[in-house]
Amino acid sequence: MTEEDIEKENAAITKAYKELLKVSYTTLSDDDKKLIRKAFDVAIDGHKDQRRKSGEAYIFHPLAVAKIVAQEIGLDGTSIAAALLHDVVEDSPDYTIKDIEKLFGKTIATIVDGLTKISSLSKEKDMNVSLQAENFRKMLLTLNDDVRVIIIKIADRLHNMQTMASMRPDKQEKIASETLYIYAPLAHRIGLYNIKTELEDLGLKYTEPDVYNDLFDKIKESKEEQDKYIEEFSEVIRNSLNKENFDYTIKGRPKSIFSIRKKMLKQGVSFDEVYDKFAVRIIYRSDEINEKFYAWKIYSVVTDHFRPNPIRLRDWISSPKSTGYEALHITVMGPKGRWVEVQIRSERMNEIAEKGYAAHYKYKQDTEKEDNLENWINKLQEALENPDTNAVDFVEQFKLNLYSQEIFVFTPTGELKSLPKGATSLDFAFSIHTEVGMRTRGAKVNGKLVPLSHELQSGDQVDILTSETAKPNANWLDYATTARARGKIKSALKEDKKRIGEDGKEILRRKLKQLKITLNEASTNELVNYFKLKTSLDLFYRVGIGTIDNTMIKSYAASRSNALMSFIKNKITRKATIKKEDLEKEEVTAKYDSLVFGKEEEKLDYKISNCCNPIPGDEVFGFLTVNEGIKIHKKNCPNALSLQSNYAYRIMQAKWIDSSQQEFLAKIKVTGIDHIGLVSDITSIISDNMHVNMKSLSFESDDGLFSGKINVVVKNNTIIKKLLEKLKKINGIDKVTRV
Repeated sequence: MTEEDIEKENAAITKAYKELLKVSYTTLSDDDKKLIRKAFDVAIDGHKDQRRKSGEAYIFHPLAVAKIVAQEIGLDGTSIAAALLHDVVEDSPDYTIKDIEKLFGKTIATIVDGLTKISSLSKEKDMNVSLQAENFRKMLLTLNDDVRVIIIKIADRLHNMQTMASMRPDKQEKIASETLYIYAPLAHRIGLYNIKTELEDLGLKYTEPDVYNDLFDKIKESKEEQDKYIEEFSEVIRNSLNKENFDYTIKGRPKSIFSIRKKMLKQGVSFDEVYDKFAVRIIYRSDEINEKFYAWKIYSVVTDHFRPNPIRLRDWISSPKSTGYEALHITVMGPKGRWVEVQIRSERMNEIAEKGYAAHYKYKQDTEKEDNLENWINKLQEALENPDTNAVDFVEQFKLNLYSQEIFVFTPTGELKSLPKGATSLDFAFSIHTEVGMRTRGAKVNGKLVPLSHELQSGDQVDILTSETAKPNANWLDYATTARARGKIKSALKEDKKRIGEDGKEILRRKLKQLKITLNEASTNELVNYFKLKTSLDLFYRVGIGTIDNTMIKSYAASRSNALMSFIKNKITRKATIKKEDLEKEEVTAKYDSLVFGKEEEKLDYKISNCCNPIPGDEVFGFLTVNEGIKIHKKNCPNALSLQSNYAYRIMQAKWIDSSQQEFLAKIKVTGIDHIGLVSDITSIISDNMHVNMKSLSFESDDGLFSGKINVVVKNNTIIKKLLEKLKKINGIDKVTRV
């Protein structure tokens, strides 16, 4: 770099630093400014020899993270200083955590230490096969030190996502999958809705770039028409609000690309068929006493002009979400017969919605003892403390609770409890206390006896009936949906299984002794294999409950004494199995010559996964399974994010190279209005296409509507796309989708 370049870069660094102080959401005292300046100087020194992949000085990254923390999340001077220092200990040999503690005190040192641990976990993961899920669990343990660790980590991830263009595509995809899988739900749960939205959009941009770019362009094209519609809608409401002398602002907010995509997939509709692509937000000024009254007054004004959808009213003012979010959401029928979501919030509510944690504390009254974030961290701690939970199961359960909508139910004494949507009476029992859950015998909802699997609704009053003799059984896992309940039930069942297993081991030892066989590691392994089990505990447990009885143990002893015959038998069985599998494979995947793996484009054996059924031309990746070799998944497979995030080291790059000689099975679903000759129209289009062979079809007609499933064999996805286009043109057909 020339002197001139260095000078320019230094000027840009100084400008970024000054902007950081200017945009801070909280008012910075002189002490705060001194602290931030000191942290900035240490960060400059610690990163002096470092550059990012894009070529710019590394210091721009901690400055950008600190700016997100200060402006978008609104944390205090301590957090801004910690954000500036978040990579110093990890990247610079000149600074240790002890040095940071000496310079900045214990609080900042704890936060920086937590952030350093998370970063070292990510590095460790690339070197060996430690699971991302396990790292995530460890990462959440840092919440116990200071919740700001996770918040700064989310800001760090946001900036990394914003500046990922210069990375390798495989690295981009891995980081984006991890973001969608873990960081976006976390941001949502902490109440950082703006950041969650940006993380989701950026995640989609790198996991499904074609889909993202297509939707981005379509939103851009429709922006002018949309702005005009919002203005027309707002004008009607403005006139009435002005008459009532409200101090307010109205703005139209487009829905995120990710949420539009999610809606398209969930409802099976195209972009043009998604009606609520935007929401109108009314933000009013009010003192805290009149907030609720004004919100309902504005609701009344809006519904005077536009008819509301009664099932789409969300009152989070009377019962705020556990993230602290408060607002009134209504969906009304706007001009031209389009549904419009209207969000009504006070300025205070709006700040909490945008800044989450920070604004929640700014407006907190001393008299308020209830702290939703603290409650959430305590609940989380219980889940983390259960060492028996498999890491991937833990992440899956945790995610369920992160993204779930909430319901509010009452205890018999009238206390309000918040539970995830879909929670059952058994979940409620465990939410009161673990011991209540363990001793649950039944439940009464609104005075009526209900099963434990009964799904609760908002407003239900629930009374749990307990008994000293009641205890969890395996069926309870079918009734429980929350991580807390499932975790406790699994632990109880495991303890039960261990106890029965110990008795079973003793019974097995005695029975084998009678057959002149010693129970040791070798014979235990033989028995596990013989009964096709996974672990020795499974074996002892089955002996304990009697599903492996005397006769079965004698059969094992007989097979052991005639090992040669057993070996020959196995050989024959194995051959027969392979032939059967080959026959099945041949029908779906034909010859194994069109899919290649890795940079060297190697040809390897693989299986097609049933969850997404890819065919040539689809964007795919290989996943190395434990027992079934390589399985092929589509990149937009429902399981792709989970696999790429939790098992990044097992993902293999894969692509189709030449599929002209192969044939693949594809499933098509059609729906529409029934009329005479419709089936004939469909079959003639498929028959006329020489590259498509129909395997099976089934149609159902119900009150003038029909739905059909067609299985066809095609050579690649270009052919299937053409076929779908032709089917769409048939009179009466509403939707054609590939399953």
